[in-house]
Amino acid sequence: MELSSTTEVPAHPARARAPALSLRRAVDGRLLAKTETGSVAVRLRQCFPWSEPRMHLSLRDEDDNEIALIEDPCSLDPESQRALEDALAEAGFVLEVTRVLDIDEEVEIRHWTVETKQGKRTFQTHLDDWPRLLPSGGRLIRDVGGDLYHLADPAHMDKRSRELLWAFVD
Repeated sequence: MELSSTTEVPAHPARARAPALSLRRAVDGRLLAKTETGSVAVRLRQCFPWSEPRMHLSLRDEDDNEIALIEDPCSLDPESQRALEDALAEAGFVLEVTRVLDIDEEVEIRHWTVETKQGKRTFQTHLDDWPRLLPSGGRLIRDVGGDLYHLADPAHMDKRSRELLWAFVD
């Protein structure tokens, strides 16, 4: 069968243009995906949590239906990137700090020793990298290797942890 110049060839589904997407935080802290069809509350699923934790991110509604797949967060506008970053901090692939054992400073580097739900960890941050306040009230620490450590509620940690963290949370 020969196609004439006026015959339209349907686009391959994998090559179809993705709908415009923007992400925002709702007043209640949930992540909202705004598409051409409207807004919906979504949760984040990381498709490749250890090999590429910041790429190939699936946004799913309350029924676990995929609303959008974000292959590269850099394709989003800056506000959407910030909302996505906060959602990543709350996703299950962030190390949850339960106790701070030691914080030691050297020239340009801060050495942390912590206990997490995943076990004891040591990591380093630059002296000018401070834990970031999250909308939920917790803190997020990014080490020099890019790994994320979450402090859910520093004020309710043990006395030694609070003493070590006072400069970062007050």
